[in-house]
Amino acid sequence: MSLSNDRLSYLVALRHELHRRPEISGEEEQTAARIVAELQSLCADRIWTGLGGHGVAAEFTGTADGPTVLLRCELDGLPIREISALPYKSEVEGKGHLCGHDGHMVSMLGVVMRLGQRPTTGRVVLLFQPAEETGAGAQAVIDDPRWLEIKPDYAFAYHNVPARPMGEIGVRAGAGNCASRGMQILLEGKSSHAAAPEDGLSPAAAMAALMTALPTLSHGVIGDDAFALATLTHANLGEPTFGISPADGELRVTLRCMANERMETLIADALTLVDQHCGGLRTEVHWHDIFRAVTNDEEATAIAAEVAREQGHALSDMALPMRWSEDFGRFGDDGAKAAMLYVGSGEDCPQLHNPDYDFPDTLLPIVIDQFCGIVQKILGSPEK
Repeated sequence: MSLSNDRLSYLVALRHELHRRPEISGEEEQTAARIVAELQSLCADRIWTGLGGHGVAAEFTGTADGPTVLLRCELDGLPIREISALPYKSEVEGKGHLCGHDGHMVSMLGVVMRLGQRPTTGRVVLLFQPAEETGAGAQAVIDDPRWLEIKPDYAFAYHNVPARPMGEIGVRAGAGNCASRGMQILLEGKSSHAAAPEDGLSPAAAMAALMTALPTLSHGVIGDDAFALATLTHANLGEPTFGISPADGELRVTLRCMANERMETLIADALTLVDQHCGGLRTEVHWHDIFRAVTNDEEATAIAAEVAREQGHALSDMALPMRWSEDFGRFGDDGAKAAMLYVGSGEDCPQLHNPDYDFPDTLLPIVIDQFCGIVQKILGSPEK
């Protein structure tokens, strides 16, 4: 039986509360505390706090032995100023829940409400993960020594997807989300008077060459095994003056591909270009926002698809993976049978990370029923 209107209204109000008070990656302390209060009211058997930063997990244990099913969502918002007329718009300047993590959180709380709190066998673990937007949170949770107390057999998560029909359940075995990482290239030469640039060593020529060369690493289209995308995202040269020829420069490029192995060759090719074009300059390369590919397990994906069909949800067997990245892939790398679902949030929904994006509340009952069905399929019906 689906959640009552009263409980759905409660979850909508809670989402709006979370939406008003976003915290970005690594700063999710108050969001985590609010989630802990909800989990306590749901009588979780055990609650872990401070996982990998501000992460929270809660265990709901069945009456017989069985597998552990992890349902994962995200705590963090984005460093983007929200532009909207919503009565619950962000009250924190320059920060907003503009990816839908507020909706993801209350969805998972709703799953436990609908289950009647306990599975028949095994256990359900809800994970409210920190720092997804930077790619650091999942690995930090796994690196926490207490992760061994949680380590699941199955792991499921979802992301809402604008421009797809509302409530459509998208599934894809194999490649689901691209691997990506930010490449920061720092170049150091020698400044000089602008009237005597020959007495200095400017990084301008090297930067210009790299700005042309690095995007040529892009190859093919999403779906091709050799697909790669190198996107220039930032460039800075010298100081904003007229009297000094520059000494310093910085470039930032995002590298993206479908498989972790392909990322290794893409990195090597990018570093080769840096070596080729930066002779005489001191260079440093730093890596940021490192996301491994999401590779969806066939069995877990099949379970999710079967539930969607049984519940009458629109089901899309996706032909192509997503170009954007998600650090959920770390849980599959850690040994769980893991699958991410891609749930349509409406053809007219603004794009993720747009300043006017808002998670659609009408998605909540669809997602709650879907994930409750997944748990029941693996662990059995809830206690009566």
